[in-house]
Parts: sequence; structure tokens; C-alpha cells
Amino acid sequence: FTDIVARKPGGEIIKTKVLSENPEVYQDAAIYGIRTMLNLSNNDSIPDNIIEAVKMGTTVATNALLERKGDRTVLVINKGLKDALRIAYQARPDIFAKHIILPELLYEKVIETNGRVNVDGVEVSPLELTELTTQLKEAYESGIRSIAVVLMHAYRYPDMEVRIGTLAKEVGFTQVSISSEVSPLMKIVGRGDTTTVDAYLSPILRRYVDRVANELGSKTKLQFMQSSGGLKDASLFMGKDAILSGPAGGIVGAAKTCELNGFTKIVGFDMGGTSTDVCHYKGEYERAFETEVAGVRMRAPMMKIHTVAAGGGSVLFFDGQRLKVGPESAGADPGP
Repeated sequence: FTDIVARKPGGEIIKTKVLSENPEVYQDAAIYGIRTMLNLSNNDSIPDNIIEAVKMGTTVATNALLERKGDRTVLVINKGLKDALRIAYQARPDIFAKHIILPELLYEKVIETNGRVNVDGVEVSPLELTELTTQLKEAYESGIRSIAVVLMHAYRYPDMEVRIGTLAKEVGFTQVSISSEVSPLMKIVGRGDTTTVDAYLSPILRRYVDRVANELGSKTKLQFMQSSGGLKDASLFMGKDAILSGPAGGIVGAAKTCELNGFTKIVGFDMGGTSTDVCHYKGEYERAFETEVAGVRMRAPMMKIHTVAAGGGSVLFFDGQRLKVGPESAGADPGP
């Protein structure tokens, strides 16, 4: 379900609950809930001077990552490092496992570029724009519209990444994520993973944000809950910030509710249709900077939440050897 809570000018709190999916009646549950609260029909426009601010948490990015339903993405990286993000740190979470199951990669194609600078920012190998342009056009013509650019030492010397990003936009890519902007930090694996996540999820997130913003009008301040538990303006909301947007709001709400009732130590359990989120709170929010969600490593501030791809709507199936749950979710039409 989608819950909407509103505060009137006089301080009165009102709330409503609507089905998250009901395509025959409405396209977006949150907007429908807002219309319901304002006593508007589904075809009425929302007056842009009646709502001061809308603050939302969304699981759009979370579900897309869990079910691997983000946008098709191409990775551009230095020559010789094609498999760097796949090899990563060679961590063995289950050291005695005989059969290692690696998580599915978010990018479907890799382009290696000759361009490279050393640790001092000196150009070791020049950027071959002609060859790179041809490869980018091939990726674009195959239907890919999202690109992640990750180069060695770009966190200090971003010029080469910026040039590639500009070239990608000229080719026609609609989502260009460069690591020096998304995660300007040392270590190419962590920086690369975070940039890939951003390129993979930002387009689907942007489409949702734009749809909500268009319904509300330009005078209504629209903010989204970040994975860190803070709010961010809709125009600046990025894929890497949205992984735990919905669950983070749940932690803040649970903590505040429990504190009002005299509890300062709680364990939160939040089961939705696609995932289940568990958190711990003992008087202050616990945050992590390096974390892993659905087999994907990220370096971005976020609430310390353990998420598994098993919810109320997760599909149970037999893969030929054993029964498995998720990550595919059955969904419902209509329904939560």
C-alpha cells in the first residue's frame, strides 16, 4: 500500500491509504492519494498554490535493483581493466562454499579506452576520441542510453572523464554518470560500482520524479528521502541516493514513534511486496558509508539496513534442483 499523511495549516494531521498498483483507476498511487485528500477527482489538476511541500520516500530504485530492472548500461573504463569490477576485491563471504555464485552485473557492455593518467595526473596514454566515438555509437545504436565512465585516478584528475562524458552526450546518451562527480573517492572498484549503480538506476528514478513533479506544479516544493535519512530536492535526487529511500523513511518514522512512547532501543522489521528490511536503533541512527545491497557494492552514506529480496509478493519457484524465493515479485493488479 501507499500511505499519505498531510498536515493542514492549522496543525491537524490527516491520512489516507491507497493501493500501490491500480492502473485502471490511476497511474501513480501517491498523486492519487494527494488528490483524494484535496477532494479532487482523478482528472482534476492539482492547484500549484495549495500545497507548500511534498516529502516522499520511494522504493522505485530499490525494487529496480533487487529485480534487476534498471536501464541498459555501458561501462567505459581504462584499457586492461575490463573485468576490474567483476573481479573486485575477490572477497569470499562464505569461505567454504564450493560453488561461488556471483551477482549479476549491472552493465551489459564494456568499452576500454586507451586514455590514462598516472597518480600524479601526468597523461601516460592519450585519449583516442575517434575510436571511442565509434564504440559509443555502436552501443547507442544497440539501444543503450545510459553510460558509466570510470577511469584510474579520476577522483583527483577528472578532465579525461569529463571529456568522455561530453562526447557521450553528443552521441545521444541521456544518462551520463562519471565517477569523479558521482563518487570522487580513492579506489576504482568502490568508485566504479557506485557510478554504475547511478547510471543503472537514475533514468528510471528520473522518469518517476518528473512524473510526480509535473502533476504537482512548479510552486510546490518536492523533496525525496535519501538512503541516509535526509531529504533532497527532487531535481538533485540521484540513483545512488535512492537505494534505501523508502526503508530509510521507515526507520526515521519508527524511531520517532517509539521515542514518543518511551522506547529508545528497537529492532525494525519492514516487509513489503518485494523486499524485507531489518534495522537496529538505540537512541541514534546507525549509518554506513560502504555497504552492499542485492549483491551490489556502493560507497554512499546510507542508513544501516539489511535488505533481502524476499517480500510478501516474492515468487516461489523450482529451478530444477531446489525451491527458491525471489527476487522476482508477483505484484498485483490491483493491489499492493
